[in-house]
Amino acid sequence: MATVGGQMSHVPMTHDEKRVIFASSLGTVFEWYDFYLAGSLAVFISKSFFSGVNPTAGFIFTLLSFAAGFAVRPFGAIVFGRLGDMVGRKYTFLITIVIMGLSTFLVGFLPGYAAIGMASPVIFIAMRLLQGLALGGEYGGAATYVAEHAPAGRRGFYTSWIQTTATLGLFLSLLVILGVRTSIGEEAFGSWGWRVPFLASILLLAVSVWIRLQLNESPVFARIKAEGKTSKAPLTEAFAQWKNLKIVILALIGLTAGQAVVWYTGQFYALFFLTQTLKVAGSTANILIALALLIGTPFFLFFGSLSDRIGRKPIIMAGLLIAALTYFPLFKALTHFANPALETATQKSPIVVIANPDECSFQFNPVGTSKFTSSCDIAKSALSKAGLNYDNVAAPAGTLAQIKVGDTVINTFDGKSADAKAQGKVFDESLGSTLKAAGYPAKADPSQINWPMSVVILTIMMIYVTMVYGPIAAMLVEMFPTRIRYTSMSLPYHIGNGWFGGFLPATAFAIVAAKGNIYSGLWYPIVIAIITFVIGMLFVKETKDSDIYAKD
Repeated sequence: MATVGGQMSHVPMTHDEKRVIFASSLGTVFEWYDFYLAGSLAVFISKSFFSGVNPTAGFIFTLLSFAAGFAVRPFGAIVFGRLGDMVGRKYTFLITIVIMGLSTFLVGFLPGYAAIGMASPVIFIAMRLLQGLALGGEYGGAATYVAEHAPAGRRGFYTSWIQTTATLGLFLSLLVILGVRTSIGEEAFGSWGWRVPFLASILLLAVSVWIRLQLNESPVFARIKAEGKTSKAPLTEAFAQWKNLKIVILALIGLTAGQAVVWYTGQFYALFFLTQTLKVAGSTANILIALALLIGTPFFLFFGSLSDRIGRKPIIMAGLLIAALTYFPLFKALTHFANPALETATQKSPIVVIANPDECSFQFNPVGTSKFTSSCDIAKSALSKAGLNYDNVAAPAGTLAQIKVGDTVINTFDGKSADAKAQGKVFDESLGSTLKAAGYPAKADPSQINWPMSVVILTIMMIYVTMVYGPIAAMLVEMFPTRIRYTSMSLPYHIGNGWFGGFLPATAFAIVAAKGNIYSGLWYPIVIAIITFVIGMLFVKETKDSDIYAKD
């Protein structure tokens, strides 16, 4: 590779470099495909594995089981990061993909709650935990492997191919789901067809393993291993020595935490908002997201390549700031174009809950064991399930809560009363007819969805994702020495994405239910993004000119 002015010239990739990027990226696409199926099929998983609890608690439980996979990712980063720094990059992420693929395949065969009771959700969550552990070791290995093959001055571009894999994995999962859904119909898909994408993962696993067996070890790691310079205690070096630990902390709170919430807001929370709040049909929402992913994915490569010229930090920081400043108008615009009837009804007939604040609970109940029986809880629960905005007005103590829809007032009831069931039926019928009369739609009208503008809005959020995510693999690799690179970069990445990002759907859902505003859940990613922006601007250094080959 020739040098020009001290920098590597941008000559075309060699055959071996292309093979490394293709093999690493394709295998990682398949692994992300496996991981995202649980999120994409949350509604069906809830009905099958968590049918023993009420629907709202079941759905929250499903979201948390999805997040459970993210929760253990840092532990996977520690286990497999240590292995990768001691044994090698290649064999470590070969192990991770086998664990991931088999766990996903077994979910497709898992009997539902009706067949085996509590064993069903327990086994499902166990499979999610195994997936999370595997994914915790996967990303750091793939990103490190590619970066250590890349020439200087091109690491941003080379590793940006790895950055496309999470989005392409989601895109692939949506395509497979959509294909099965349209081929067998909604009824069959809801009954058994949702299992097919899980079962299909065995084919992807076979391809991925075959591809990765063709790879050689990273030349940078092979060199330090031959020289006897590999770390004997990578965890101690990475986290017990302050000079490296402080970089790990900055990588987390100054980079990956904000990157994670922007990533999940632009893709998963957008899908959740479309289906659960705006009541857009699942197949339609999947197509809208898939189109945005298709349009936005090349920008990973664009921003990765751009970071080789102007730096990683300015692109990531700009993405965080722009996202934080525009999420509220973008999601409000999405409501306008995807379900205009809901927006119109909210403006013409605003909903108000009039209740004694002292009897209003924070209805976060993931295991479904709590019963919310106060009149305030009954009112808010009904409106939250319907995905409706409402304002809160205090009422005197001792009075039953009321729901005011426009000028119409609906009385609630005491859930502990002897005839609560009968009163509940009357209440549900009254609320349903009142909402219908006020123009509140039960579902988004497909004929009223503005497809071009909906896709534009989703694509804008997708571009934010590419800004924060495209350059970050190269930046994390460049922050740490070779001997502990796999371990050091994996932990902040997976704490950021596994915890700050993975818990976003459940956290945002709980905030919306508590506040009564369908957009209030956005405060979570906005606050995290702003905090990361401030810390990143003040304390994180640019890395694009780092010589990773000198960092043994």
